[in-house]
Amino acid sequence: MSIHVFENDDFYIDEKDGSIPWLIIFVKVSYKELSDLPDDIRSRLFDITNRIEKVMRAFYHPDKINVASFGNHFPQVHMHVMARFKEDAFFPEPMWGLRQRDDKDYRGDWEGFLKEVKEALEASF
Repeated sequence: MSIHVFENDDFYIDEKDGSIPWLIIFVKVSYKELSDLPDDIRSRLFDITNRIEKVMRAFYHPDKINVASFGNHFPQVHMHVMARFKEDAFFPEPMWGLRQRDDKDYRGDWEGFLKEVKEALEASF
């Protein structure tokens, strides 16, 4: 069972296990595509994504942020926000791509990061 990093009436955010900072934002109502979302929910989804990205960049100083919306295995709108590093196991491939090198932990003070994300979102929502 996942522990929600943040939750409100319309969204919840879970952490993704792994070696890089990676959060997944879920819309609580089961919409299949981004274009199915009501305008206000879609706007807030992108606002949450943007706020997480800003905290992630300031906290980890990654080489790149990846934001992805997939749904082939779980066909419900959700967004992945990932901090990527030139020496992470898959870079420059996507995290679902071909492993390039041995893994290294880039999450560091993960609890401190999650606290900052929660504070940023609680201040806005």
